[in-house]
Amino acid sequence: MSSEVRRALVASPTQAARAAEERLRAAYDFVPVEEAEMIIALGGDGYMLQTLHSMLESRRILPIFGMNLGTVGFLMNEWRLDGLDQRLAKAKSFKVNPLRMVVDTVDGEQFSIPAINEVSLLRETRQTAKLEVEVNGRTVLPELVCDGVLVATPAGSTAYNLSAHGPILPLGSALVALTPISPFRPRRWRGAILPEATQIRFTVLNPVKRPVSAVADQREVRDVARVEVRIDRTAPLTLLFDPEHTLDDRIAAEQFIA
Repeated sequence: MSSEVRRALVASPTQAARAAEERLRAAYDFVPVEEAEMIIALGGDGYMLQTLHSMLESRRILPIFGMNLGTVGFLMNEWRLDGLDQRLAKAKSFKVNPLRMVVDTVDGEQFSIPAINEVSLLRETRQTAKLEVEVNGRTVLPELVCDGVLVATPAGSTAYNLSAHGPILPLGSALVALTPISPFRPRRWRGAILPEATQIRFTVLNPVKRPVSAVADQREVRDVARVEVRIDRTAPLTLLFDPEHTLDDRIAAEQFIA
C-alpha cells in the first residue's frame, strides 16, 4: 500500500483508542471516510467487526488495517505510532468472504444479515432446541437436540466456534465449520467441515414451545422458524496485516495453544 493512498482513521469510543487517534492525527494526514481508499481502525476485534459490518451495509467496501487497542485483537495488528507509511506499504492483504443468513421468523418476517465470524442458533429458554439440519437440500439430521448450533468462517473459526470445540480452519481453505453447542442427541455428533459453497438450512422444530434465536456476529433475530446460511461472494472484505503477524499465521498458531 502506497503512502499516497487516501486513508481514513476511525476509532472505538474507549479512552485508549481515542488517545491513540489524537496521536495519529497529529503525525499523519487523513481524509473523511467518504473520500478514503482505505481505513485505519483503532480498537479491538469487536470494533473491527462493527467497522466491517458498516461497510457491508453501506456497500462501500475498503481495505482495512486495524491496530489493537482492545483485549484480544485477533483481527488486529500491533499498535504503534511510528512507521505507519512503511507498514502500509508492506502490508499483506487477505480476502474474507462473509456469511449471509436469511431468517424467517414465526411471525412471518424475513431478515437477511451478513456475518463475518459466524451465524449461531441458540435456545431462548431453559428447554433445549430441536432443529432439522439440511445441507444442499438434503436432510442430514432429522432432529438435532442441543443448546444451539453455529456455522463459522475460517476467520471466525478461532472465536465462538473454537469455544464450542469446533475445528480451526486455515484461511483460504474454502471451508466452513458446522458445530453443535452442547449437543444432547445425536450424542456423539461433533459437527462437520463443509465446502464454503454449501447451503445450510435449519428448521426449528416446535418453535413456539422451544423458541430459538439466530445471531449473525452481533445482530440477533428472535423466535425464528427457519434459517438459511451460505457464503456471500458478492461482498469480499480485505484485511491488511503486517507481514510478520498475519491472520493465517495466527490461525495456525492457535492449533498449538494448550
